[in-house]
Amino acid sequence: MRILHTMLRVTNLEKSLYFYTEVLGMKLLRRHDYPEGKFTLAFVGYGNEEDNTVIELTHNWDIDHYDLGNAFGHIAIEVDDVYAAVEQIRAKGGKIVREAGPMMHGKTILAFVEDPDGYKIELLSTDRQD
Repeated sequence: MRILHTMLRVTNLEKSLYFYTEVLGMKLLRRHDYPEGKFTLAFVGYGNEEDNTVIELTHNWDIDHYDLGNAFGHIAIEVDDVYAAVEQIRAKGGKIVREAGPMMHGKTILAFVEDPDGYKIELLSTDRQD
């Protein structure tokens, strides 16, 4: 068994695709419209679906707002250098919600960014210490 994907509902698919592909550097792996159901599924990730866990972006055509709730936490992405990743994301218009630095009560360097719908993405260094 393995985790295949995490699904996020998005209100503006084009903005979300830009964020995940251009700002975070993922690839659009596949996209399909379902006119009868009035929704589109787009899968993005850093590698093919056969070998990697990916993100499914679900766009329901008639919905322009979602209540994120308080149960979902975040998606974590490993990067070589959190400080450099934050600067690259900022330069591409990404929203940084927690600057790069040591985690509270620990030594691991991390940062948080936010996608267009308000979902949090944690950036973690490859040399995590705790």
